[in-house]
Amino acid sequence: MESSFSPEDKNKALFFYLVTMFQTAAYQQMGKLKNPITDKIERDLDQARFSIDMLDMLLAKTRGNLDDEEQRHLERVIRELKLNYVDEVEKDRKAKEAEQKSQAGSSQAQPPDSQGATSGESASGASQPGASAT
Repeated sequence: MESSFSPEDKNKALFFYLVTMFQTAAYQQMGKLKNPITDKIERDLDQARFSIDMLDMLLAKTRGNLDDEEQRHLERVIRELKLNYVDEVEKDRKAKEAEQKSQAGSSQAQPPDSQGATSGESASGASQPGASAT
């Protein structure tokens, strides 16, 4: 069965398909799309960065060999992926900060026994925890 596409049209379609493969992979790796195999949302920002880097490499290696439509499409996809990636990294940073604040807040709410003098302690703070004053 012969294709009705010219070799140039076929290569153009394959190029768009290749870009779409990396774009979809990056969105899955950022947790923005379900993995169709596991049917779960999975996040791996290192892998997402790798997929974006692959598209950056493709842009660099094909510069001067793409038509205007291919060039604009690839640049737009890379730009969108990078913006989404930065958003995901920022979400992780904020979540870690909130977790650290939560942990710091809970440790301040229950200070260790050696911190803070109570009315039953001597001026040196030498009384033992749980000891009663006589």
